[in-house]
Amino acid sequence: MQSLENMTWRTFSSREITGSILDEVRTTIEKETANGSKLKVCIGSDSQVYGSVIEFGTVIVFLREGRGGFMFIANERSTQRMTLKERLLYEVSRSITVAYALCPILDAYQLDLEVHADINTNPNFQSNTALQEAMGYILSMGFVFRAKPDSFASSSCANKVV
Repeated sequence: MQSLENMTWRTFSSREITGSILDEVRTTIEKETANGSKLKVCIGSDSQVYGSVIEFGTVIVFLREGRGGFMFIANERSTQRMTLKERLLYEVSRSITVAYALCPILDAYQLDLEVHADINTNPNFQSNTALQEAMGYILSMGFVFRAKPDSFASSSCANKVV
């Protein structure tokens, strides 16, 4: 898996983030708080299989209380064969990598952070097979965990970029 700084980041409007994503996040938080926004950050990943290629998307979503939001996006492609459970846990691992790297910045600005997993809490869905492992992984790292239907960062935002 790529480290945070080796991921290629962009905005939803396709503006490439050429510098450090950590610096971009810090600058974004300073700008938004100076404009009076109360922020919350949600991180999520999703994937899609296209033949022999798996496309992964990871997003850092900034929610402005009462004023919408925006996101930074990183994509990765893999030709490694994975079971559904392996793929879902890899998504979670990507999200945790990003969340862990952002913690010092978010803590400094006292911002809430959630890690969202594209995993269904309903046992009738295949993704439920990874629920316990994903929840344990995220919670053991000290993050707030969200799964479907409350995991919009992964199931809606990241889903749109893969």
